[in-house]
Amino acid sequence: MGTSADSPPTTTLLPTLLSLTAGSADVVSLLAFGLFNAHITGNLVILAAHVVTGSPASAALLLSVPVFVLVLGLTRLLAAGLESVSVPLLQSLLVLQLALLAGCLAFGVAGSQHGDPNAPYAMLAGLLGVSAMAVQNALVQLALKGAPPTAVMTSNITRFTLDVGEILVGRDPAEVVRARSRAKKTWPTLVGFAAGAGLGAVCFAAGSRWSLALPASFALLAVPVSLGLALGGSRV
Repeated sequence: MGTSADSPPTTTLLPTLLSLTAGSADVVSLLAFGLFNAHITGNLVILAAHVVTGSPASAALLLSVPVFVLVLGLTRLLAAGLESVSVPLLQSLLVLQLALLAGCLAFGVAGSQHGDPNAPYAMLAGLLGVSAMAVQNALVQLALKGAPPTAVMTSNITRFTLDVGEILVGRDPAEVVRARSRAKKTWPTLVGFAAGAGLGAVCFAAGSRWSLALPASFALLAVPVSLGLALGGSRV
């Protein structure tokens, strides 16, 4: 069963950590492998640009969208299996995401001597990162009921801006209350993603592919946070 996002710790800390993870993973992956981990629409745009200009695209970029969709589907099947045997869903998917990001770090660093994005280690590292973000997108919807997206900020920015407008000029008191509640849930993910992206860029400038340790560290921290929620009485 998914955790409700109505409890304050779930509404703030865990989605913020996941947004930090996605923001840092996205920036580092773009700089290291030439593709986005979380912003899959961005990969379609980059791929279209390669097609129009006639420049070669990396194999990881070509595979990123189908791999993302495939892992989403597999994650849903895994979630159904976990729920059928009463295994905690949130923690299990967070551990899976952590394992994928750890693999992304390991293969990314192992292939750091090769600048070619089509090198086997680089391609595998990029696709493991994409897979990790697919798991994160799935777990938010499956195991954090009511939480805002943590890896797609366009929707969050739109929702937050409209909710702020509703708070300022809305005439229906009930709608204003709902808008205020949504805004309180959304703004931490916006700040988290932006902070993660900034930290990821700084870390990449300092440590190149070793900066892949940053999103893996955030994902590692998310596991005990989720366990704390479970011990505090949240059902997962």
